[in-house]
Amino acid sequence: MASYAFTTPSARFEGQKRDFPPDSPLKQPYSPSQPLLPSSGRSGPPSTNMPSYEQDPAARSKRLPPDPSSRVSNVESEDLMPNPFRTSADPSLHHGSTSSKYALSPDPSKWGGGVLVTHHEADDWLHNPSKEDGNGSIFTLRGLANLGCLFILAAGLVALFAGYPMFSYIFRSQLTNMGGYNLGGINATGQVMQTMFTLIDKDTPEDAMTYISAEDGSPWELVFSDEFEVEGRTFWPGDDPFWEAVDLHYWGTNNLEWYTPDSLTTRNGALEITLENTPIRGLNYAGGMMSTWNKFCFTGGILLSRVILPGRSDVYGLWPAVWTMGNLGRAGYGATADGMWPYTYEACDVGTLPNQTLNGLPTAAVTSGDQYFDGSLSYLPGQRLSACTCKGEEHPGPINRDGTFVGRSAPEIDVLEAQVGVEDRRGHVSQSGQWAPFDAFYSWNNQSYAEIYDHSVSELNLYRGSVYQQASSVISYTNQDCYELNTGCYSIYGFEYKPGYEEDNAYITWINDGKTAWRLGAGGMGANPLTEIAARPVPKEPMYIILNLGLSENFGEVDFENLVFPTKMYVDWVRVYQHPDRINVGCDPDGFPTSNYINHHMEAYTNPNLTTWVDDYGQQMPRNRLIDDCE
Repeated sequence: MASYAFTTPSARFEGQKRDFPPDSPLKQPYSPSQPLLPSSGRSGPPSTNMPSYEQDPAARSKRLPPDPSSRVSNVESEDLMPNPFRTSADPSLHHGSTSSKYALSPDPSKWGGGVLVTHHEADDWLHNPSKEDGNGSIFTLRGLANLGCLFILAAGLVALFAGYPMFSYIFRSQLTNMGGYNLGGINATGQVMQTMFTLIDKDTPEDAMTYISAEDGSPWELVFSDEFEVEGRTFWPGDDPFWEAVDLHYWGTNNLEWYTPDSLTTRNGALEITLENTPIRGLNYAGGMMSTWNKFCFTGGILLSRVILPGRSDVYGLWPAVWTMGNLGRAGYGATADGMWPYTYEACDVGTLPNQTLNGLPTAAVTSGDQYFDGSLSYLPGQRLSACTCKGEEHPGPINRDGTFVGRSAPEIDVLEAQVGVEDRRGHVSQSGQWAPFDAFYSWNNQSYAEIYDHSVSELNLYRGSVYQQASSVISYTNQDCYELNTGCYSIYGFEYKPGYEEDNAYITWINDGKTAWRLGAGGMGANPLTEIAARPVPKEPMYIILNLGLSENFGEVDFENLVFPTKMYVDWVRVYQHPDRINVGCDPDGFPTSNYINHHMEAYTNPNLTTWVDDYGQQMPRNRLIDDCE
């Protein structure tokens, strides 16, 4: 490429010492008046055979003027390097047009400059390097930097479009399904709250909006219902606003099945819970359990469910259940129940301590208990959140006016646990309450405070308790037709209760086959001087609902030979009613808060592998002022 404003090296680098390559044109002795090209137009240094115009005047005089047609400048100069961008002063070249002023001959050789590619200019070495100028290696700092930048860009693109989606999927956080105010939300199957303030299913019939109380004969209001009319509902975490199925082994009662959410769905207007002999997670059976834990709870009222029991009424071994538990304990999550279930206790005494003893006393606590445990009454670890908890220890509250805590727990009331008698081959249900601390010999006051309405149907349960629980229970025969493999009719089971003590007129009344079966007055769980414990109230905790179908030899013998699999338990609907003046729904009610405590220990409430509070979960039992220094 031509250089139009030529300057000699001496002018360019005047006063500077500059080294050039030996063959550089800049080392040639050019002068400003010497043309870069010989007259022949050949590129390269001037030939020695050519006359030197600078040295031979005669030769200079013989120099011919350039062809006017090849000139692009009208400026006379010693500089024979013409500038093609200079305009000509010759009017004959203008032809009256602007463009003609800047016209060049089509032949570049006639421009008068070194425009051929073969021509070497004095500064070519600056912008036309060759491999001879260096060592030719590509491993230079700049080359490595360029490659490094390309690698970083490529790695970033891979990370963005491949790595990030994989990372997000693997480490995605578990979605919570707690609705506003622990009352649920919306699911993908269409089962939604009708308004922000109601829990009543839109499919509930009008005649089910009230229910007559067995206690006072007044109509109580419907506060919650699920009619299970929406087809194909699922109950994996996050699927449903009210219910959540568990995915775990219910090890606490040595169940033979694995509970999986796949075993629960809705079909033909009912909930189906399936138990089948399918190997899963190292077990031979797959069953289902779901609950309203931390989504819907109620305190006091009537809980009803319309159910078809699984299997046949003359084949034993299945264990279907409808029951309730206090929200501070989550069924199947052992650490949450440790020191909480089945307590319902607000006093500060020996009943809150491990094994229900202090220095080996009272004597009844070590002699009047379970014969299989050398007469010990209790193997419970003590009430974790008791009224004896020292100030400053973790406790969900509330706090009494004297600064002490209210005892908190996770009590249990069962709507039904169904069995078939081994001897008489008749179906029946156990309807009971579970309690702690325990009476001596697990003997509650059933003489004065238990009322059975039909002795031809119901009788006291001979099972009263063990080192892990005390039960107040009655066995009632079921409607023998209302089993899956009999006629498949529905039967209504439930209970009505009022929380509190005898002085509060508290009670629990159970319902079997749509009729009242028996009643327990709160005085039946009154103070016991032998074990030196106070009265245990009918549960004041917010209670949630649990539905499940499994089998366990802990609950009774299993007739593996005659059981038919798969077998199903059907639930047509679940409804809750409350007295119009005592409406109390929600899992975090005033006076019995649960949310802050649960949120603080969410790992225990969501990890079923944590079976104990201290050893597995790594927490400490709050200090108890009866045995610990509270200062």
